[in-house]
Amino acid sequence: MSPTALTPVFVGLRTGLHALLFGLLALVVARALVAPGQGTLVIVGAAALFGVTYGLGVFASSRTRSVPGPDSGRLLWLTALTVEWMLLLWLSREAAYLVFPLFFVYLHLLGRAAGMLAVAATTAIAVIGLGLHEGWSVAGVIGPCIGAGVAVLIGLGYKALAKEAREREQLMRELLETQDHLVATEREAGTLAERARLAREIHDTVAQGLASIQMLLHAAERAEPEGPGVAHVRLARETAADNLAETRRFIRELSPPDLDGMDLEHALRRLAEATTAAHGVRVDVSASSAALPMAVQTALLRIAQGALANVAQHAAATRATIALDKTKAGLTFTISDDGRGFDSAVDAHPTRPRSDSFGLVAVRERVQQLGGTLDVASAPGRGTILTVTLPKEAIE
Repeated sequence: MSPTALTPVFVGLRTGLHALLFGLLALVVARALVAPGQGTLVIVGAAALFGVTYGLGVFASSRTRSVPGPDSGRLLWLTALTVEWMLLLWLSREAAYLVFPLFFVYLHLLGRAAGMLAVAATTAIAVIGLGLHEGWSVAGVIGPCIGAGVAVLIGLGYKALAKEAREREQLMRELLETQDHLVATEREAGTLAERARLAREIHDTVAQGLASIQMLLHAAERAEPEGPGVAHVRLARETAADNLAETRRFIRELSPPDLDGMDLEHALRRLAEATTAAHGVRVDVSASSAALPMAVQTALLRIAQGALANVAQHAAATRATIALDKTKAGLTFTISDDGRGFDSAVDAHPTRPRSDSFGLVAVRERVQQLGGTLDVASAPGRGTILTVTLPKEAIE
């Protein structure tokens, strides 16, 4: 997964949290060393144990991207940290300050409800610890409570920021996938258009010329069936016929495979029959044999293929209809079904591609390349109507 613009923010926040915790831990150790007593070594040892435990969890998170791993290990790690902190708090009042970075750890790992419960519990423990060390005071109660409140607000903000970052990453990933698909589609369309152009040129020049030569040679052969050069004429005619057959084979290979030897109407009917046979969805076709550019025919056929595949796989439809209507103003191409439908206001939004509307995004871009528009009408339980409208200029 590629890093987003928010990644440095998260890294900075986590680094700051680690620095805060180890800084406060150093304060506990320094306080114990400045005023040495019988419990100094115990405090230093407890602080070292706490620091090592925390460091191991941070190291595990950098290795597995989860602190410190599975749920059981995570709870064990948090329990160990909490017990060690309580031991430090019992030995040194300065350890009460360590509860503030622990608040963020609880909120990050335990979720909102359990995290806030852990924050409330450790706040109460910090208040009790300060009261036992220094005596009960208003400051000793308000201080940890304010810290807990600030930590909760910051923690919730961090959660919201992280959620937005994940959504942005998902959106970026889908946009990149859509871009790659469109690049491939444009490359395919360009290749098909060039192959179709070559097929037309060969048909209108070489094939027609060979057909004319064959007819003329055949006429010459009939005119003088017993002439001295009839054998050569016959050989020339047969050679022209062989070359014409080979040229027509080239034309078929250059033509788009789904339109090979037929116009768009017949290709759509063949697609409908194949869909019905394979998936049991009845597909009716209403189309006229209108002359259309090869690029338009190929694009409309690809749209129909994708739409019927979606109908068969996801719509749970029993019937679909394909309608092609060419008028003086342009062309309308409609595909409808009686399937489960969806919320078109959300799933087909052009600026919010989602994994379940990826095909619609590709169709919309394909239609826009032709200079047309796409309209999607659908509602849950009421089927879907996909309408492609092309202006007159796009089909001439």
